[in-house]
Amino acid sequence: MNTSQTNQPETLNPNQFALLIIDVQQGLFRKSTPVYMAEELLHNIHTLVNRAHLAEVPVFYVQHSDQKALVKDSQDWQLHSDLHPSAVDKIIHKKHGNAFEDTILSQELNSRNIDTLVVMGLVTHGCVRATCTGAKNLGYRVILVKDGHSSYSKQAAQLIEEWNQKLSNDNVELKLAAEIGFD
Repeated sequence: MNTSQTNQPETLNPNQFALLIIDVQQGLFRKSTPVYMAEELLHNIHTLVNRAHLAEVPVFYVQHSDQKALVKDSQDWQLHSDLHPSAVDKIIHKKHGNAFEDTILSQELNSRNIDTLVVMGLVTHGCVRATCTGAKNLGYRVILVKDGHSSYSKQAAQLIEEWNQKLSNDNVELKLAAEIGFD
């Protein structure tokens, strides 16, 4: 039931949902062009992580590595210093844009009977897009947090709007962070 008209978050069944935080890593916040609306992004991530933890909804942090900017075990590769995964959270390491490609993410979700993903993170037109598309192709219901993904591009605002629309056209659901709750 969507209760956004009353400013109450939609309650999602915690037994079927997982929160997926994609590539919120230190190096992406050190680019010459800052992450667009970084403070709001981090605030919204914290809000939904806290809601997920309270409802015992699984939280997955995805960490990208490559040979150039996010070299595994480097400082840039580390999760943003404001993120503090709990002992029950799962970290997924990836080398491709799609967090499902060559990772254990799908097995982890299936072992928990998760069929719906709430997606947040970086970057909108890269790994967020690729993971949303990958999840849809695998049959997951995908909810992209409209104010929970961003980019360090000078055109970030336009890219966010463009990809919100394109992904919505591909049956990815869009919700504001304030509209999502776990019960």
